[in-house]
Parts: sequence; C-alpha cells; structure tokens
Amino acid sequence: MLYLLIKAGLSGVIIAVASEVARRWPGWGALIVSLPLVSVLAMIWLWRDTHDPARLAAHAEATFWFVLPSLPMFLLVPFLLRQGQSFGVALAAGCALTIVLYLAMISIGPKLGLKL
Repeated sequence: MLYLLIKAGLSGVIIAVASEVARRWPGWGALIVSLPLVSVLAMIWLWRDTHDPARLAAHAEATFWFVLPSLPMFLLVPFLLRQGQSFGVALAAGCALTIVLYLAMISIGPKLGLKL
C-alpha cells in the first residue's frame, strides 16, 4: 500500500508543478507536460513490478501509437477557444475527438499489424 501511495504522490507532484509553472509561464508549462513524464514513470513502475522486457516493450510501443490520436485535441481546443467557445465546450469537444480517434486506432490498428 505504501508503494501505491508513493507512486500516486509522485505523479500528483509532477502535475501540480506543471500547472503552477503554466500559470506563470504557459510555454514552459507546456514543455513540462509535453515531456513523457507519465509514460516514463509508468515504465519505471511496470519494470519494478514485473521485470518483464516483453511486457515493457509492448507497453512502450502501444503508448506511442496511442499518443498519435491524442494530438489533434491540442489543436482543436485552442482553435475553439479563439473562436469564442467556452473552456468547457472546447475541452469537451477535444476529449470527444480524442475518444473517437482512440476508437478508430483500436479498430484499425490491429488490422495494420499494431499490437495495442
């Protein structure tokens, strides 16, 4: 249980630091959140828990393919905000687009030989 609390605490600190930096310097905040910190931490925790190179390799590769359908959200949200949409609407539309693209990746990826 302590291990789980340490993992959750460290992950939470990273998010809190990124949001505080973004309040002062949006570009630097964006740089921090664009770093694959969550992915790196997940790989560290997975390795510590399993020591399974095949599982870690599959996880890292699937992470790459799932990052791609999430990227358009980061263009849609600012576009909608600049068009005068509320934050809630813009974020909901970005999340909806991401879900649709994730579903497309899940259905199309294996047909292209991707192991997701």
